[in-house]
Amino acid sequence: MEFINIIEELKARKLLKQVTNESKLLDAQKNSKSIYCGFDPTADSLHVGHLIQILNLKRFAKYGFKPLAIVGGATAMIGDPSFKSQERKLLDLDTVKVNIKGISTQLDKLIPEIKVLDNADWINKLSLIDFLRDIGKHFNLAYLLSKENISSRIDKGLSITEFCYTMIQGYDFSHLYNNYDCYVQIGGSDQWGNITSGIDYISSIIGSVNSKACGLTINLLLKKDGIKFGKTESGTIWLDKTKTSEYEFYQFFLNQDDEDCEILLNFLTMIDVKEIETLMSEHKKEPYNRIAQKRLAEEITKFVHGQEGYDKALKISNALFSGNLDKLNKDYLLSLFKTFDIIKVENDLNILDFLISGSIISSKREGRELLKDKAISINFLNNLDENLIIDSKFATIENYILVKKGKKKYFVLEINK
Repeated sequence: MEFINIIEELKARKLLKQVTNESKLLDAQKNSKSIYCGFDPTADSLHVGHLIQILNLKRFAKYGFKPLAIVGGATAMIGDPSFKSQERKLLDLDTVKVNIKGISTQLDKLIPEIKVLDNADWINKLSLIDFLRDIGKHFNLAYLLSKENISSRIDKGLSITEFCYTMIQGYDFSHLYNNYDCYVQIGGSDQWGNITSGIDYISSIIGSVNSKACGLTINLLLKKDGIKFGKTESGTIWLDKTKTSEYEFYQFFLNQDDEDCEILLNFLTMIDVKEIETLMSEHKKEPYNRIAQKRLAEEITKFVHGQEGYDKALKISNALFSGNLDKLNKDYLLSLFKTFDIIKVENDLNILDFLISGSIISSKREGRELLKDKAISINFLNNLDENLIIDSKFATIENYILVKKGKKKYFVLEINK
């Protein structure tokens, strides 16, 4: 079988930011060693910002590595200070456990070959004296203060708790190196200081000549406007479909700018680089057909939500575009409803008052004209009398009522029972 250089693959996709030792990385690849990435359990679901590292672990697995993930039950109790303007809010143990369970389930699903570990399993066994004698003595104070992820916080305030974070992450790498044959750590560009701390810690114990540990960082994914990918006005785009529906997830990628599509396809999909080049060439010929966006949205939605989730998102999207929401079943409609800003209205309102309360019309006069022209429909019915009383019986799905104004403008109202 032909050996395909993982470094060349990363460079071709413009993923690679820094690597400590290319020859050690290639040796690890040739010998099918483990590679790990850490995930902070700050929520019970991962979000689109995590997709870069998730896809990279999957990519490394394709190239012969054994992927590991640490969901940091111990380090989450401290918080990584790297390039943060202020100390993170500390989480309680019960919240961390819930978050770890949610994230571990997601990683197992997305990367079936992965092994997910919780660093609390070994960190929590250390006493303070153990930490100071066995770990702390290997880190020189001047060495730590020279690291940008630490020095950048000194003037703004850095607690001893946060200061110790990089040492604990270094110990994580050592534990995986000794117990899981893990020779490589990967992270975002903000993790360079923590990654090199681990490599230097391993070298200080077994000697730099004997150490096979190495690390690399991945370029930050920035959109054309310089904003970090994943930051949206509407809030976080989660991988959990109960937090962000399959439709909303699909639409997020479908609505990406033309200029961002190529880098997103390279960073967030497993599509071959040559195929991406061909795809972008076709896209530029007819950009109005949004070929790149459709392929991007399809690939990532299938990866996160499977074929079923993609089919659901596509069916809802097509129904919205055509104005035929009545073709959707209740499950699909409910999923769609939750993507709207839902307006609460009182029960037993005259239809005109109901429409005014929902900010659908500005006056009763406007309402009467729309009703006369059958330009208002409630739950797909448009033969409506202006004396109609809207009550809870109209709420066919939970407490929601779907109102359509004109050809394609939809509103979701919730009846207060």
